[in-house]
Amino acid sequence: MRRLAPFTVLLLASTAAFALPSERDRVYTADQNSNTVSVIDPASNALLGQIRLGNPRPDVLSPLYRGEVNVHGLGFSPDHKTLVAVSTVTNSVTFIDTATNKVKGTAYIGRNPHEAFFTPDGKQVWATVRGEDHLAVIDATTYKETGRIPTTSGPGMTIFSPDGKLAFVCNSFNPVVEVVDVAKREVIKKIPVVSPFSPFIQVTPDGSEVWLTHKDVGKVTRIDAKTLDVKGTIDTGPITNHLAFGKSNGQILAYVTIGGENVVKAFTMDATPKLVKTIAVGALPHGIWASGDGSRIYVGLENGDAVDVIDTAKNETMARIPVGQAPQALVFVRDSAGGGDPRANLTPRPSGPENVNIALKPAQGSEGTGFVVSRNLGLVDILEVNVSKLKPDTVYRVFLEGRDVPVAVLKTNPKGMGTVSAIGPMREVRPGGSAQPATGTRVLIVEGESAPVSAPAVLSGG
Repeated sequence: MRRLAPFTVLLLASTAAFALPSERDRVYTADQNSNTVSVIDPASNALLGQIRLGNPRPDVLSPLYRGEVNVHGLGFSPDHKTLVAVSTVTNSVTFIDTATNKVKGTAYIGRNPHEAFFTPDGKQVWATVRGEDHLAVIDATTYKETGRIPTTSGPGMTIFSPDGKLAFVCNSFNPVVEVVDVAKREVIKKIPVVSPFSPFIQVTPDGSEVWLTHKDVGKVTRIDAKTLDVKGTIDTGPITNHLAFGKSNGQILAYVTIGGENVVKAFTMDATPKLVKTIAVGALPHGIWASGDGSRIYVGLENGDAVDVIDTAKNETMARIPVGQAPQALVFVRDSAGGGDPRANLTPRPSGPENVNIALKPAQGSEGTGFVVSRNLGLVDILEVNVSKLKPDTVYRVFLEGRDVPVAVLKTNPKGMGTVSAIGPMREVRPGGSAQPATGTRVLIVEGESAPVSAPAVLSGG
């Protein structure tokens, strides 16, 4: 076993060194459905506009789509002058000037990249190529891929130790965290963890631990950053997405987004972490990041198309800011604004009907759960269905009440979880151009590949 000296802490070691969020700071979200990066002024909690990297859905379904598709991951340079946005479908890492909101360059790399972060010296960007088995190393000046670091297949995200000597890589398909020697560019240890689906990893503010989320089993794993061994796991809740560390009344807490419960849970960072607060937020919280001083926590709402702001002194939400469609990653970047027009090169957020979010409730005798979101895309809508705690490896049909034909069909995985999206006319256009939910917006989930709408529903809502 390799033993390492304690890290030299460079990040958030003293939150008192930073002031409250100001107009010089920015919050960014990666909006997967609209293919935008939303830009927020955290001083006023106002959306400044969006950086459009590609066309929104359903335009991207055309073979003639333009720009980037599935804008998903975000990272930023140590000097806070460059933002990188990862698009999973077009296999790209886009470099954006934070002072001007202009795209500086784009690197096209391997299949289905997920996240990308700068090395602590700012010279390189390491992108996890989740659809393959390596990290892509990109030159931060030329925007060209210069090398690859082999990993287990499905790397999900890379985070660096504060001293820049080690990188920690979680995985989306295998229950492992890999530790990379940055200078040698090689894996020096593989740490077994409890789940094969870990979308997010972060180093604690004091550099002593590495925390990662397990989306599929609702847990967080803690790794000792010195011994490189697992210290323990925390039961958090269904659809555990991302985590951040904030300062609450002099105490550092870990804030975790729990998508299946629409909450953020705050835990102490003791030897045995304790849940101190469950904070209700909007629909399907996903990305999360703390302000520089730790006094604010910013939460991207994947199904709410908005960002909730948490005041850590009270551990309550204090604002909601509309952003693009289906925000995924979220970052707070201190002192990144330019000196000119803060809305330069930004486009306004399009107006339109609000999302319809429906919680699915189980029928008597069923233990299933789930949720549905419907988004208007102009002439059509996209319906996204997520279910869990149903029978494993079983086909279910999704109906809108009053319709004889299912709008979607899904099959659960071995854990009884399933997800499906459907695009089509699910609203009816009213006089004056307004769109209203179609007649019979109640959603019914019935078991069986050929089950009719009259079959008993195992889940329903609306």
